[in-house]
Amino acid sequence: MANFKFAVLPGDGIGPEVMDEALKVLKAACDAEGHTLEYSVYEVGGAGIDKFGKALPESTLEGCRAADAILFGSVGGPKWEHLPPKEQPERAALLPLRKAFKLFANIRPGLLYADLTDASPLKKERIPNGIDIVCMRELTGGIYFGEKKTETLPDGRIQASDTMCYRTDEIIRIADLAARTAMKRSGKLCSIDKANVLETSVLWRKTVTEYVSKNYPQVELRHMYVDNAAMQLARDPNQFDVFVTENMFGDILSDEMAVICGSLGMLCSASLGEAENGCGHKFGLYEPAGGTAPDIAGKNLANPCAQILSAAMMLRYSFGQDALASRIESAVKKAVCGGVRTADIAFGKTPVGTKQMGQAVIENL
Repeated sequence: MANFKFAVLPGDGIGPEVMDEALKVLKAACDAEGHTLEYSVYEVGGAGIDKFGKALPESTLEGCRAADAILFGSVGGPKWEHLPPKEQPERAALLPLRKAFKLFANIRPGLLYADLTDASPLKKERIPNGIDIVCMRELTGGIYFGEKKTETLPDGRIQASDTMCYRTDEIIRIADLAARTAMKRSGKLCSIDKANVLETSVLWRKTVTEYVSKNYPQVELRHMYVDNAAMQLARDPNQFDVFVTENMFGDILSDEMAVICGSLGMLCSASLGEAENGCGHKFGLYEPAGGTAPDIAGKNLANPCAQILSAAMMLRYSFGQDALASRIESAVKKAVCGGVRTADIAFGKTPVGTKQMGQAVIENL
């Protein structure tokens, strides 16, 4: 029997509501097998600003350092949009957390059950069996973390610049994780870049090609330019199985993937670091793909499935509990495909509330 020690950062808006349901599901699943949960709750994002004056309070950071994983909600909202960009919840909380724990890899499954194809903007004949793909995004390099500068030119015009840099070691570590993920699935991997324009992409393509061919010769690797990849995702998403790309491209493509999969309320993610935690597995941060939805916060309307599925990913990657994670994922699928659905995925069925959705998952464990 195991003890799972993690930090809980519910965040803002619907974050606390969906986090409550995820914790209930985690407890029910773990109790059934004799495992225990050990967690503390910390403020982050707007909640951190309101209580401590900063989006990532030192007490929250220390609590995360003492844990083996982070279960994260969503942060931000109109209340804090008046703040300077560097102090706003999204930028002042998530980016520092990624940097502090060197969370270099973001894994976002793009999953749409066949029973929910009506939720996708794509025609049903394009995705008759739903969607099942994975986006692997490099998370701590590239233009988001490069040098930023705004300056006034001699003639009075203002110029801003952001520097994009990548090193071979940064590319290799995400390529390795992507290749290993592909091997557990179909054995197919698509690397996405802009090598016809960007020097960083030239290095990316060369490094991925050499590394994968040498270390994972059984993986079928192909390359695609990012503009074509955006089009292909909308045309035929299931032509991909696992795709890997750099930070900014991954940010954009994973959001496109979320849209074609129907509802952000169903999409989870994991951000993994290189370091091992106290359990001998990867330290990671696990969060839903959607935002804080302040318009429905506190109304028992939000879909908790993405947060619940993120908790399942935490069990898999940070605690080595693959079977237990699969059990929770199956329970979510059974509940949803059995007709229990929140408003975002109801489509003709009577919608249930956040708490009722969480209870349905527990009943299907």
